[in-house]
Amino acid sequence: MRRALANARVLLTGASSGIGRELALALARRGARLLFSARRGELLASLAEECRQLGTQAEFLAGDVTDGGFRAALIDRAGISFSGLDVLVNNAGVSAHGLFAGSDEATLRQIMEVNFFAPVELTRIALPLLRSGRKPAIVNIGSILGHRGVPFNGEYVASKFALRGWTEALRAELAGDGIDVLLISPGTTETEFFDHLIASRGKLPWGKSGAISAAAVAEQTVRALERRRHEIFPNWRGHALVLANRLFPRLVDRAITRWSRSK
Repeated sequence: MRRALANARVLLTGASSGIGRELALALARRGARLLFSARRGELLASLAEECRQLGTQAEFLAGDVTDGGFRAALIDRAGISFSGLDVLVNNAGVSAHGLFAGSDEATLRQIMEVNFFAPVELTRIALPLLRSGRKPAIVNIGSILGHRGVPFNGEYVASKFALRGWTEALRAELAGDGIDVLLISPGTTETEFFDHLIASRGKLPWGKSGAISAAAVAEQTVRALERRRHEIFPNWRGHALVLANRLFPRLVDRAITRWSRSK
């Protein structure tokens, strides 16, 4: 059965820009009731007003999702405002660019905290509400780089591989509870993501060629949620890389190694 999102109670992280912002708007158009978070409160306030103008309930909390106290506050707010939770969308993410040898432990730990530990622990404390939700679902925003590693993004790649592995394990564990777990694996997307790297050592070698819009990713994500899919690849170029890596791993290894040495 399809999942109807009208009046669905949704908690969404990383909503101030990019895919998260477009997800909030796409869900609002379908009548979902929204609670979203990010660190930039002024952008969340503007987004909440846009969602309300679309005729739905929209609330926000500004804060750092790596803070356990803030995660608890989000779940408490969902319980108070919505009396429950139907959909959790783990979207918040950060990255860094540069060779692994020139990076440091602090960068790795920060990326893992935001991209992996935060969604894992937010999900853990959201499960009691989700178990009593209406057609409940967890949506994890991963990456093509959670399927195939590339140079200059070692820490980000590690975090997205971890997220994908945990998502697959969680899906099986929660099947008996009727909780769907959906993984979104976008390729390059037109967002502010690359403008807010926590570290950048050199120019991004691939730029934004072949990128698709954040709105397109959001729309595909919402449709997948409605259709109760398990995983989607919004950018066909990224999906092609995943398939090529599955079928011809040594060829892809050689191509990526040659490409990285030319940069």
